[in-house]
Amino acid sequence: FFFQAEDGIRDFCLSRGLGDVYKRQIESHAKDIIEMLVKRCNSPSSFDWMSQLRFKYDESAESCNVTVHQTNTAFYYGFEYQGNNGRLVVTPLTDRCYMTLTTAMHLKRGGAPQGPAGTGKTETVKDLGKNMAKFVLVFNCSEGLDYKSLGRMFTGLILTGGWGCFDEFNRIEIEVLSVVASQISTILAALLCVDKDNYTHTFNFEESTLQLNPSCSIFITMNPGYAGRSELPDNLKSLFRPVAMMVPDSVKICEIMLKSEGFNDGENLAKKMVALYNLMIQQLSKQDHYDFGLRAIKSVLNCAGAIRRDENC
Repeated sequence: FFFQAEDGIRDFCLSRGLGDVYKRQIESHAKDIIEMLVKRCNSPSSFDWMSQLRFKYDESAESCNVTVHQTNTAFYYGFEYQGNNGRLVVTPLTDRCYMTLTTAMHLKRGGAPQGPAGTGKTETVKDLGKNMAKFVLVFNCSEGLDYKSLGRMFTGLILTGGWGCFDEFNRIEIEVLSVVASQISTILAALLCVDKDNYTHTFNFEESTLQLNPSCSIFITMNPGYAGRSELPDNLKSLFRPVAMMVPDSVKICEIMLKSEGFNDGENLAKKMVALYNLMIQQLSKQDHYDFGLRAIKSVLNCAGAIRRDENC
């Protein structure tokens, strides 16, 4: 069934002229990984192999027979239908973030990517959810959020088993964060108590008795450099495993995106594209509405791919 569904999606993409976009972003990363494994991997227990996100099918399992493995962690595949959506360009930074987040979930902790704007913190969490077929909800946090609003969000994640990504979490007032730390601690403690045999657990949360769906997870992203951000309380910091997201490799990302859009000379075009944007950052005047980061480059490349497909049609 899954192979038929994949073939159907691929045929649809090819009929719409999106075949290369569907395949190349993932295949480019897979090619690099295979080349690395050929050079450095000597056994199935090698860390270079164990650190990859791997999928295993178990015919003997009665219910969920697909599991996702990375390092010493294992999770059930979510089977969440997501349609023919886009995928993130995977870089070594993305792989390291995946390892940190999966280890955090294995230890029943949250994940906390942090770094400057435009480094892919939220997108990496969303793409890990796509890999594991989990439903990911992104919440943009602000100063107006109180503990009751966040409690309702947590309740939804507990019951549905979805992933919650709380963007710019340190914008929330410090008084609210102190209460939120207690709420998150209660959820993570309940995840530790899940019965491994029947995979269920009932616990009290916000004066209600809830049936916990163990596939739920909580992630937060933070941009420490901005003014007006709160410092997380120590009892809240201890509940999340941090991962530093530095400036990504723009040339590599542009190259893969250009190739996925169907440009054959993606390597040279990517260097020219990034050089152009670096010159604009250095030479043009400093205006608040100017954005020459990775988001702007991605929009231009997507537009270039759409124009190219229209010309071919």
